[in-house]
Amino acid sequence: MVTMREAKRAAFAKFGIPDDGGDSEAWVDFKLGPVPMPFPNTDARRRAVKLHDLHHVLTGYRMDIIGEFEISAWEIAAGCGGYAVPWLLNLMGTTGGLVTAPLRTMRAFWRGARARSLYTTLSYDEVIDQPVDDVRCALGCAPLEERVSPTVKAALQLVAAVLAGLVLGLLLLAVVLTPVTLVAWLWTYSSYRRDKARRASTT
Repeated sequence: MVTMREAKRAAFAKFGIPDDGGDSEAWVDFKLGPVPMPFPNTDARRRAVKLHDLHHVLTGYRMDIIGEFEISAWEIAAGCGGYAVPWLLNLMGTTGGLVTAPLRTMRAFWRGARARSLYTTLSYDEVIDQPVDDVRCALGCAPLEERVSPTVKAALQLVAAVLAGLVLGLLLLAVVLTPVTLVAWLWTYSSYRRDKARRASTT
């Protein structure tokens, strides 16, 4: 049977992601639309993204932009526990998904509402060498091809998540457009470029 480690390695190779998922990188190469918005790759982010990557394996959602919207909706519905960064990013991702791929995003949310996430249950070390099917069963994760009907509770939760994501997105936009933030962005982006150039010169 295919283990989580093997399935993760295959998914990374398919989508051109480094074997360590970018864990060794000092910066996260993130873009807000066409605008580069790199940010430091903190230990908290590393811990969360290791579980996030395993969620892609469990759910079958692709590691591309639409797949990220789907996994955002799934994780919000399944629960992000005490991980603050996934809550923030996934709320905005769910809102973005409802705008760009509404049916797929809603289906992902309904599916997540019937499951539990690794954020609230098992640790990375507990599942990484377990068979994928066994972990799916433990979390109640329905197969990708199964169409899960929404409940009233899940529908209300989706509305709340989308509204929260919209508010967070607007607040982020307001913060980004302030002079202080623009100066901070220039400094951050310059630091990111210098670090990237330094790494390139040593390889």
